[in-house]
Amino acid sequence: MSQSRDSGQTAAPAAAAGGDTTRERVLTAAMEEFARHGIAGARVDRIAKLARTSKERVYAYFRSKDALYADVAAQEHAVIAEATQLDPSDLPGYAGRLFDYFVARPDHHRLITWGRLELPGTTAVADDHAQALIARKIGLLRQAQQAGQLDSAWDPADVLALVNQIATTWAAQPEHSEAASAHAEDPTTAARRAAVVTAVERLFPQAR
Repeated sequence: MSQSRDSGQTAAPAAAAGGDTTRERVLTAAMEEFARHGIAGARVDRIAKLARTSKERVYAYFRSKDALYADVAAQEHAVIAEATQLDPSDLPGYAGRLFDYFVARPDHHRLITWGRLELPGTTAVADDHAQALIARKIGLLRQAQQAGQLDSAWDPADVLALVNQIATTWAAQPEHSEAASAHAEDPTTAARRAAVVTAVERLFPQAR
C-alpha cells in the first residue's frame, strides 16, 4: 500500500497527516538522522533512503529540512510529556521519570539539544505545541500551589525549569557521567538517579 503512495501523485501535506505509513517512516528516519548528525549535518537524501522513499516524496510532506526537524521535535516533546507525566504533588517522582527516559534514550536528548544549539528562537525550538505543553505544566504547578501542595514562594515557571534541568543533568553532561562511573563512591546509574530525586525533593518539598 505504501508502495502505491510513493509511485503515485504527490500528496498534499495535510492529507499525509492521516497516518500515511510513508510519512511515519520519514519521521522515524529523520529522528535517527537528526539525533546523529544535527540539523545542519543531516541529509534529506539519507533520510529518504532510510525511509525507503524518495527525496522528492520527503519534500511533499515537509517543505524544508527545518520544517521536518520541527515536526520530529514536536512529536518527541509530546512523547516525553506522555511518558513522564508531571504530577505537581510529586516533583521528585517526575524528575526520576525524566531521568529514566533520557538514560534509556540518550539519542532523544541529543535530538532536542541540536535544535536549541542550531535554531535558537525559531519554531523548531519553541513551536506552539511544545509551548502549550509547557504552559499546561506551569498551570498544574500553580494549581498545586493554590491547593497547598507546593511551596508558593516559587514562581511555577522557575519550578518547572529547575526540575527539568536537574533531571537532565547527567543526560546533558555525558562527560560527567563518564567521570562518575570512574570516580564516584557509588558509580551506578541508580546512584545518579537517587541524587537527582533527592535534589528535587530538598529544593521543592511538599508544602506543610
